[in-house]
This record gives sequence, structure tokens and C-alpha cells, in this order.
Amino acid sequence: MAAELHVELVAADRSVWSGEATLVIARTTSGDIGVMPGHQPLLGVLESGPVTIRTSEGGTVVAAVHGGFISFADDKLSLLAEICELADEIDAQRAERALERAKSDSDAAAERRADVRLRAVSVR
Repeated sequence: MAAELHVELVAADRSVWSGEATLVIARTTSGDIGVMPGHQPLLGVLESGPVTIRTSEGGTVVAAVHGGFISFADDKLSLLAEICELADEIDAQRAERALERAKSDSDAAAERRADVRLRAVSVR
């Protein structure tokens, strides 16, 4: 059996995904990080960006994450996001409209959120 880590992806309003994985890639304030079983303990601040989870079954789960924290110890990874959506839940056309609206309104924060949502959809 391959080494695994237990992953909990939680948003402020719900549990988004939970399961076993072999690799998780996330964006932190220090840059992109990949966490595999046996990684050194860590605590970091999540930046807005896609989170990619390679599941133990060989699948991939992608989520758009906007802020929060990442914590890893004893092969347990917690991603505590302010806002989080699975790529499968994102309507790409709606996200594209939101991006265009944010650009026309010169709303940098909304533009960043819409861009992350579109990147998450394109990764899946």
C-alpha cells in the first residue's frame, strides 16, 4: 500500500472534501508547496489559488481556495479556507462573466477571485 496522508479541506461554512491522498499542492504566502506523506510539520497562510489533491485512488480533486491556513503534522493535512469551491461546483461561464465585470469595475479583489475560480476549472 502506498503512503497516504489524511486531508481535510474545510471552508468557513462547510466541510468541502475529506479523504486520503498521496499529494496536495497549494499556494501559500511563501510560494507553492507540495505536501506528501512524511512531510515535515508545517503551518502556513494560504493565498488565493487552486489547491490540487491527488487522491489515493488515483483521482484528482481541484478546489478554488481564497485565503486561510494550511497545517500538517502526523500525516494529517488541514486546509482551512475562508472561501472554497470544488472545481466541479464552479460554473465557468459565470466565472468568466464575473472576471469581465471585475475588470470593468477595476475591482482587483473580485478579479483575483474570478481568476482563481477559472484556473481551478481549467486544472480539473
